[in-house]
Amino acid sequence: MVHIVAGFTLLTIALPLVGAETRVGPGESIQAAVDHAASGDRITVLPGTYHETGRPCPTMPSQICAVVVSLDNITLTARGLPGLPVILENRGGQSTGIAFAKHGANGAQCQNDPRQRLNGARVEGFIVRNFSQDGISLFCVDNWTVRFNTVVDNAEYGIFPAHCGHGRLSMNTASGSHDTGIYIGQSHDVQVDHNVAHDNVDGYEVENSVNIELDHNVAFHNTAGIVMFILPGRDILQNHGNQIHDNFVFENNSPNTCLDPAEDVCLVPPGIGILAVGGDHNRIDHNQVGGNQSFGIGLTDVCTALRMAPNACRGFGFDPLPKSTHIEFNTALDNGANPQFPGFPGADLIWSALGTGNCWRDNLAKVIFPRPLPACDGESPEDGKR
Repeated sequence: MVHIVAGFTLLTIALPLVGAETRVGPGESIQAAVDHAASGDRITVLPGTYHETGRPCPTMPSQICAVVVSLDNITLTARGLPGLPVILENRGGQSTGIAFAKHGANGAQCQNDPRQRLNGARVEGFIVRNFSQDGISLFCVDNWTVRFNTVVDNAEYGIFPAHCGHGRLSMNTASGSHDTGIYIGQSHDVQVDHNVAHDNVDGYEVENSVNIELDHNVAFHNTAGIVMFILPGRDILQNHGNQIHDNFVFENNSPNTCLDPAEDVCLVPPGIGILAVGGDHNRIDHNQVGGNQSFGIGLTDVCTALRMAPNACRGFGFDPLPKSTHIEFNTALDNGANPQFPGFPGADLIWSALGTGNCWRDNLAKVIFPRPLPACDGESPEDGKR
């Protein structure tokens, strides 16, 4: 904005408002700082190990979360030093380390009710460990960032954004989860990049989501490296427009250590590199996949993945068959040495032969089932002719 005052020209620049910073040190409470914050504030946490008293979780008040953030535009930043990290640890009886959500938010309602949605959450730099469910969770949150965190030995999920939109999950490390290290569920327009997931059941999951980009990540020593799928009984019954590219996925052969036999994750056999289950118009490209003992890159339908008879899949509310999935320019070698995916041989590239419009192009692979795979636009579907 330009003003003319007594012959002088004054240029006024409208700058975004910057909130206050509160510093938390050992012996002090992160939650207390959050409670006294205003929208736009930053809470900076200094090196030390923190055991918060905890409070009822915002969407599941019967459970206790160590830190709860229910205000828009709050940033939690851990300022660790070499050899002096910031650790948030389960004090005992706590389900989640850091939870971002409005109190009472409901997954079936928050998609269309802005009053139930949180905006501008940011968390970075923490080690979060030993919680009985999730390390870091975000529920019905938009315009969020989770980066440079390490989530260790959280029993179900390491990082768990659900019903979220427009966010980024970057430069994190997740290990020791009996479900998934890094999860994106019933969400849209999220980038998951430059993370490392190891020693989980699933390293990464993309579930019932739209426009997710999962790129430049590393997955190793999980039961399955990367799994993308659509399941029934969810608030959102879509899984399309997602891209899994430029990831390094190797030696995901660990035993499945799921905790609840009723959960679908318990059906995941060891030895999976990348698996897409159902969904439509998704892409898997330019990944490096090797040393996974069941298969490198697989595409199947929901009924096969859930080990259900085809007629049992009717009434899901979506097509259980994959449609228009493109698998291109991947290197998938030395996979399939000890297959444990029921009904399928070991392979670098594998397909259940169900669905329409799915195609393969210019993948470098040796063992392929079935052969030949449908080609994309008349190009070579296999054998690495690039």
